[in-house]
Amino acid sequence: MAQLTQRRPENVAGNVYVDRTCIDCDTCRWMAPEVFQRVDHQSVVYHQPQTEAQHLRAMQALLSCPTASIGTVEKPEDIKTVQASFPIPITETVYHCGYHAETSFGAASYLIVRPEGNVLVDSPRFSVPLVNQLEALGGVRYLYLTHRDDVADHQKFHDRFGCDRLLHEDDITARTQGVEHRLAGTKPIDFADDLRIIPVPGHTKGHTVLLYQNTVLFSGDHVAWSDKLKHLYAFRGACWYSWDELIISMKNLADYDFEWVLPGHGRRHHASREEMRQSMQRCIEWMQKPDAPSGW
Repeated sequence: MAQLTQRRPENVAGNVYVDRTCIDCDTCRWMAPEVFQRVDHQSVVYHQPQTEAQHLRAMQALLSCPTASIGTVEKPEDIKTVQASFPIPITETVYHCGYHAETSFGAASYLIVRPEGNVLVDSPRFSVPLVNQLEALGGVRYLYLTHRDDVADHQKFHDRFGCDRLLHEDDITARTQGVEHRLAGTKPIDFADDLRIIPVPGHTKGHTVLLYQNTVLFSGDHVAWSDKLKHLYAFRGACWYSWDELIISMKNLADYDFEWVLPGHGRRHHASREEMRQSMQRCIEWMQKPDAPSGW
């Protein structure tokens, strides 16, 4: 829990604050940008919530913070209402799970609700309120893991829901030896009529992305939106396998159409298919520059 004695002095006066345990994962800043911002490589409250909507988003960020670094001076009286707001709708069938895990450095996870069985994309923190909400939405049939970094509490979700886990064999570690489906190779995998898995080695050797209904791209740590660059970008400073391979993977991904990019780390983006194609091309051009600035 956040500690008032550790409250950062950069916070504005008021009920909500961030303490010194913040790991700069960016979660609160994209979930409630009207409340949180970055100062000296950590988050702070720069504007106290003024409306019900702002308060809800701030409390959702509080529950989602992977290190519990967000606190309130007064105990929230509506915390059960906030808990019930998860998972947060993005489209009619896609939700943001919240409850980010520190073991995944605060990566976002998502739920796809579908008649053939719901898909959990990457693992959130195993939290009883979230688990209850997932159960109410039909449970979890598959737990798709984009890569080795964002597996968090995958075993607990498997034990609770009996879901089959999917992860590329090149990203299997000691923590994920028990996954039920080991993906292989570099060719796209049509896992279902509405689910295509696309290998994108680069960030890690076995990284894959998931394209849902040719519309929503769950991109893990492969590609995200940069507010600074105003186009999609890749994490040059967090490429654990091969930047050259990452460029090739990005070029291959540019052949696909989609309207949403929902990353594990970084900012999400929604645009027309044509705008996405243009942004992907700008991303590739940026990646090929040896002196390209950071997208952070």
